[in-house]
Amino acid sequence: MDVFGQLLGGIAGVLTPVNLLLLAAGVLMGMIVGVMPGLGPSAGLAILLPVTFGLDPAGAIVMLAAVYYGAMYGGTITSVLINTPGESATVATTFDGFPMAQQGRAGPALVLAAVASFVAGTVGAILISLTAPAVAAIASSFGPPELFLVVIAGLLTLVVIIGQNRLLGAVSALIGFGLATVGVDITTGNQRYTFGSPELIEGIDFIPVAIGLFGVGEILWSLYNRAHRQDLGYMAVSARARGFWPTRRDWAESRGSMGRGSLLGFFVGAIPGAGATVASLMSYSVEKAVARRPEKFGHGAVPGLVGPEAANNAASAGSMVPLLTLGVPGSGATAVLLGGFLIWGLTPGPLLMEQNPDVAWALIGSMYLGNVMLLVLNIFCVPAFASIARVPFRILGPIVVVLCVIGAYTVNGSLVEVGIMLVCGVLGFFMRRFGFSPAALVIALVLGPIAEESLRQTLLISGGSFGIFIQRGPSQALLAFVALLCVFAFVAPLVFGAVRRSVDRRTERRLAEAARRAGEGEESADDRPSDEQRQVDA
Repeated sequence: MDVFGQLLGGIAGVLTPVNLLLLAAGVLMGMIVGVMPGLGPSAGLAILLPVTFGLDPAGAIVMLAAVYYGAMYGGTITSVLINTPGESATVATTFDGFPMAQQGRAGPALVLAAVASFVAGTVGAILISLTAPAVAAIASSFGPPELFLVVIAGLLTLVVIIGQNRLLGAVSALIGFGLATVGVDITTGNQRYTFGSPELIEGIDFIPVAIGLFGVGEILWSLYNRAHRQDLGYMAVSARARGFWPTRRDWAESRGSMGRGSLLGFFVGAIPGAGATVASLMSYSVEKAVARRPEKFGHGAVPGLVGPEAANNAASAGSMVPLLTLGVPGSGATAVLLGGFLIWGLTPGPLLMEQNPDVAWALIGSMYLGNVMLLVLNIFCVPAFASIARVPFRILGPIVVVLCVIGAYTVNGSLVEVGIMLVCGVLGFFMRRFGFSPAALVIALVLGPIAEESLRQTLLISGGSFGIFIQRGPSQALLAFVALLCVFAFVAPLVFGAVRRSVDRRTERRLAEAARRAGEGEESADDRPSDEQRQVDA
């Protein structure tokens, strides 16, 4: 069956009453999660994942994916109205979105952001439909050696791109790998690091870890930043108010930005580790570089709002490509999605579209329908969602913590996992405090068993020889990519540091030269006779 026929089959699978209800529920919950400052898609998925237990796999995956891109939409509302990003991907939206709201143009800003998100989401869904089968066909020839290298390459890309400190990112990933070794050795059957606890024989489930890191950890981080004492203010907006809709000039200024942001965001999002935050900031830089009046950026420029908003939503679609075709999540949110796949007995990767095409294409088809739902919600239900921002943190925080405890307990009915969740919440706070990466830890925890199993299979095939990695064509290409990442990780800081020092030296020389010339000018001015002296001499 061709791609178009498979896509129609996926959309038809979503158009059942049950799946439509699940899609609508996911979109709605994602919007609510996105509006709550500090949570974001990763925390929302981790908290809401237990809600999907007992559902049909296709419906559950559709609902979780709707929560994911719904949260990307929702974060825009607080970014525009109260200058508080719902999560890191909407930081760039505040640069020009909030100034527009301060100028009395909150309505046009929210409508333009909603349309940009719709266009980007639709473009992303189309590109997934076209690229995912091709990537899956290439990856279907991968064996255990290639799968192991894909996992390592994904983690290295994450460590190299995400965060300001690559060493701390690598340490975070190693902590995740260490947690993944708890349980039973898949080869010998011996227990590892269980400390005699029967609850740890099956290993540490990623769900309580993710809920703790992204849920409880974010609440503790908000308390540390005194969010409970801050009065964020609130800017009311109504769809019936005069000036709510954008002008013709607004639409004209935003067309090119929507297209550039959609394409840039999708391809950046498809890179494991880059994510929506990188895509939105890159889009903002591109729009400012191509603008005729870059001085307007930061003061309510429409392209500065539309470009990043399109990029971060297209990136959420692009991140599905490595997840569906390679089984490699590129962010904390897609790592939680990968865990959901594994819970329902599905293995994302090259064979997913062959063995479970109903689930894969239902997920892709739901993105078309979900974007339509989100467009309607964003435009006509903005006042209702914006009112959530007025909920005091002293009420919102305890509710989130209770939901985290309930979610962790319902996974296996284990109080030990509730304790693990709370410990990981404290760990997540300190990781945020000292610059570590919770996302890298969760991704490594999910990919750790896959990497270990594929490495053991590779060594069994080769009789314990690592030479198998240089005997196969795909392995050689992936190994070269891994080597380039390692070189980039070590060389790039040196090169960038040298360039920065050179620029600083040139700047210092220019400042010193300007100061010297200014001093000479003052001195020569002092040496010249005054008008009174000229009169006396005369």
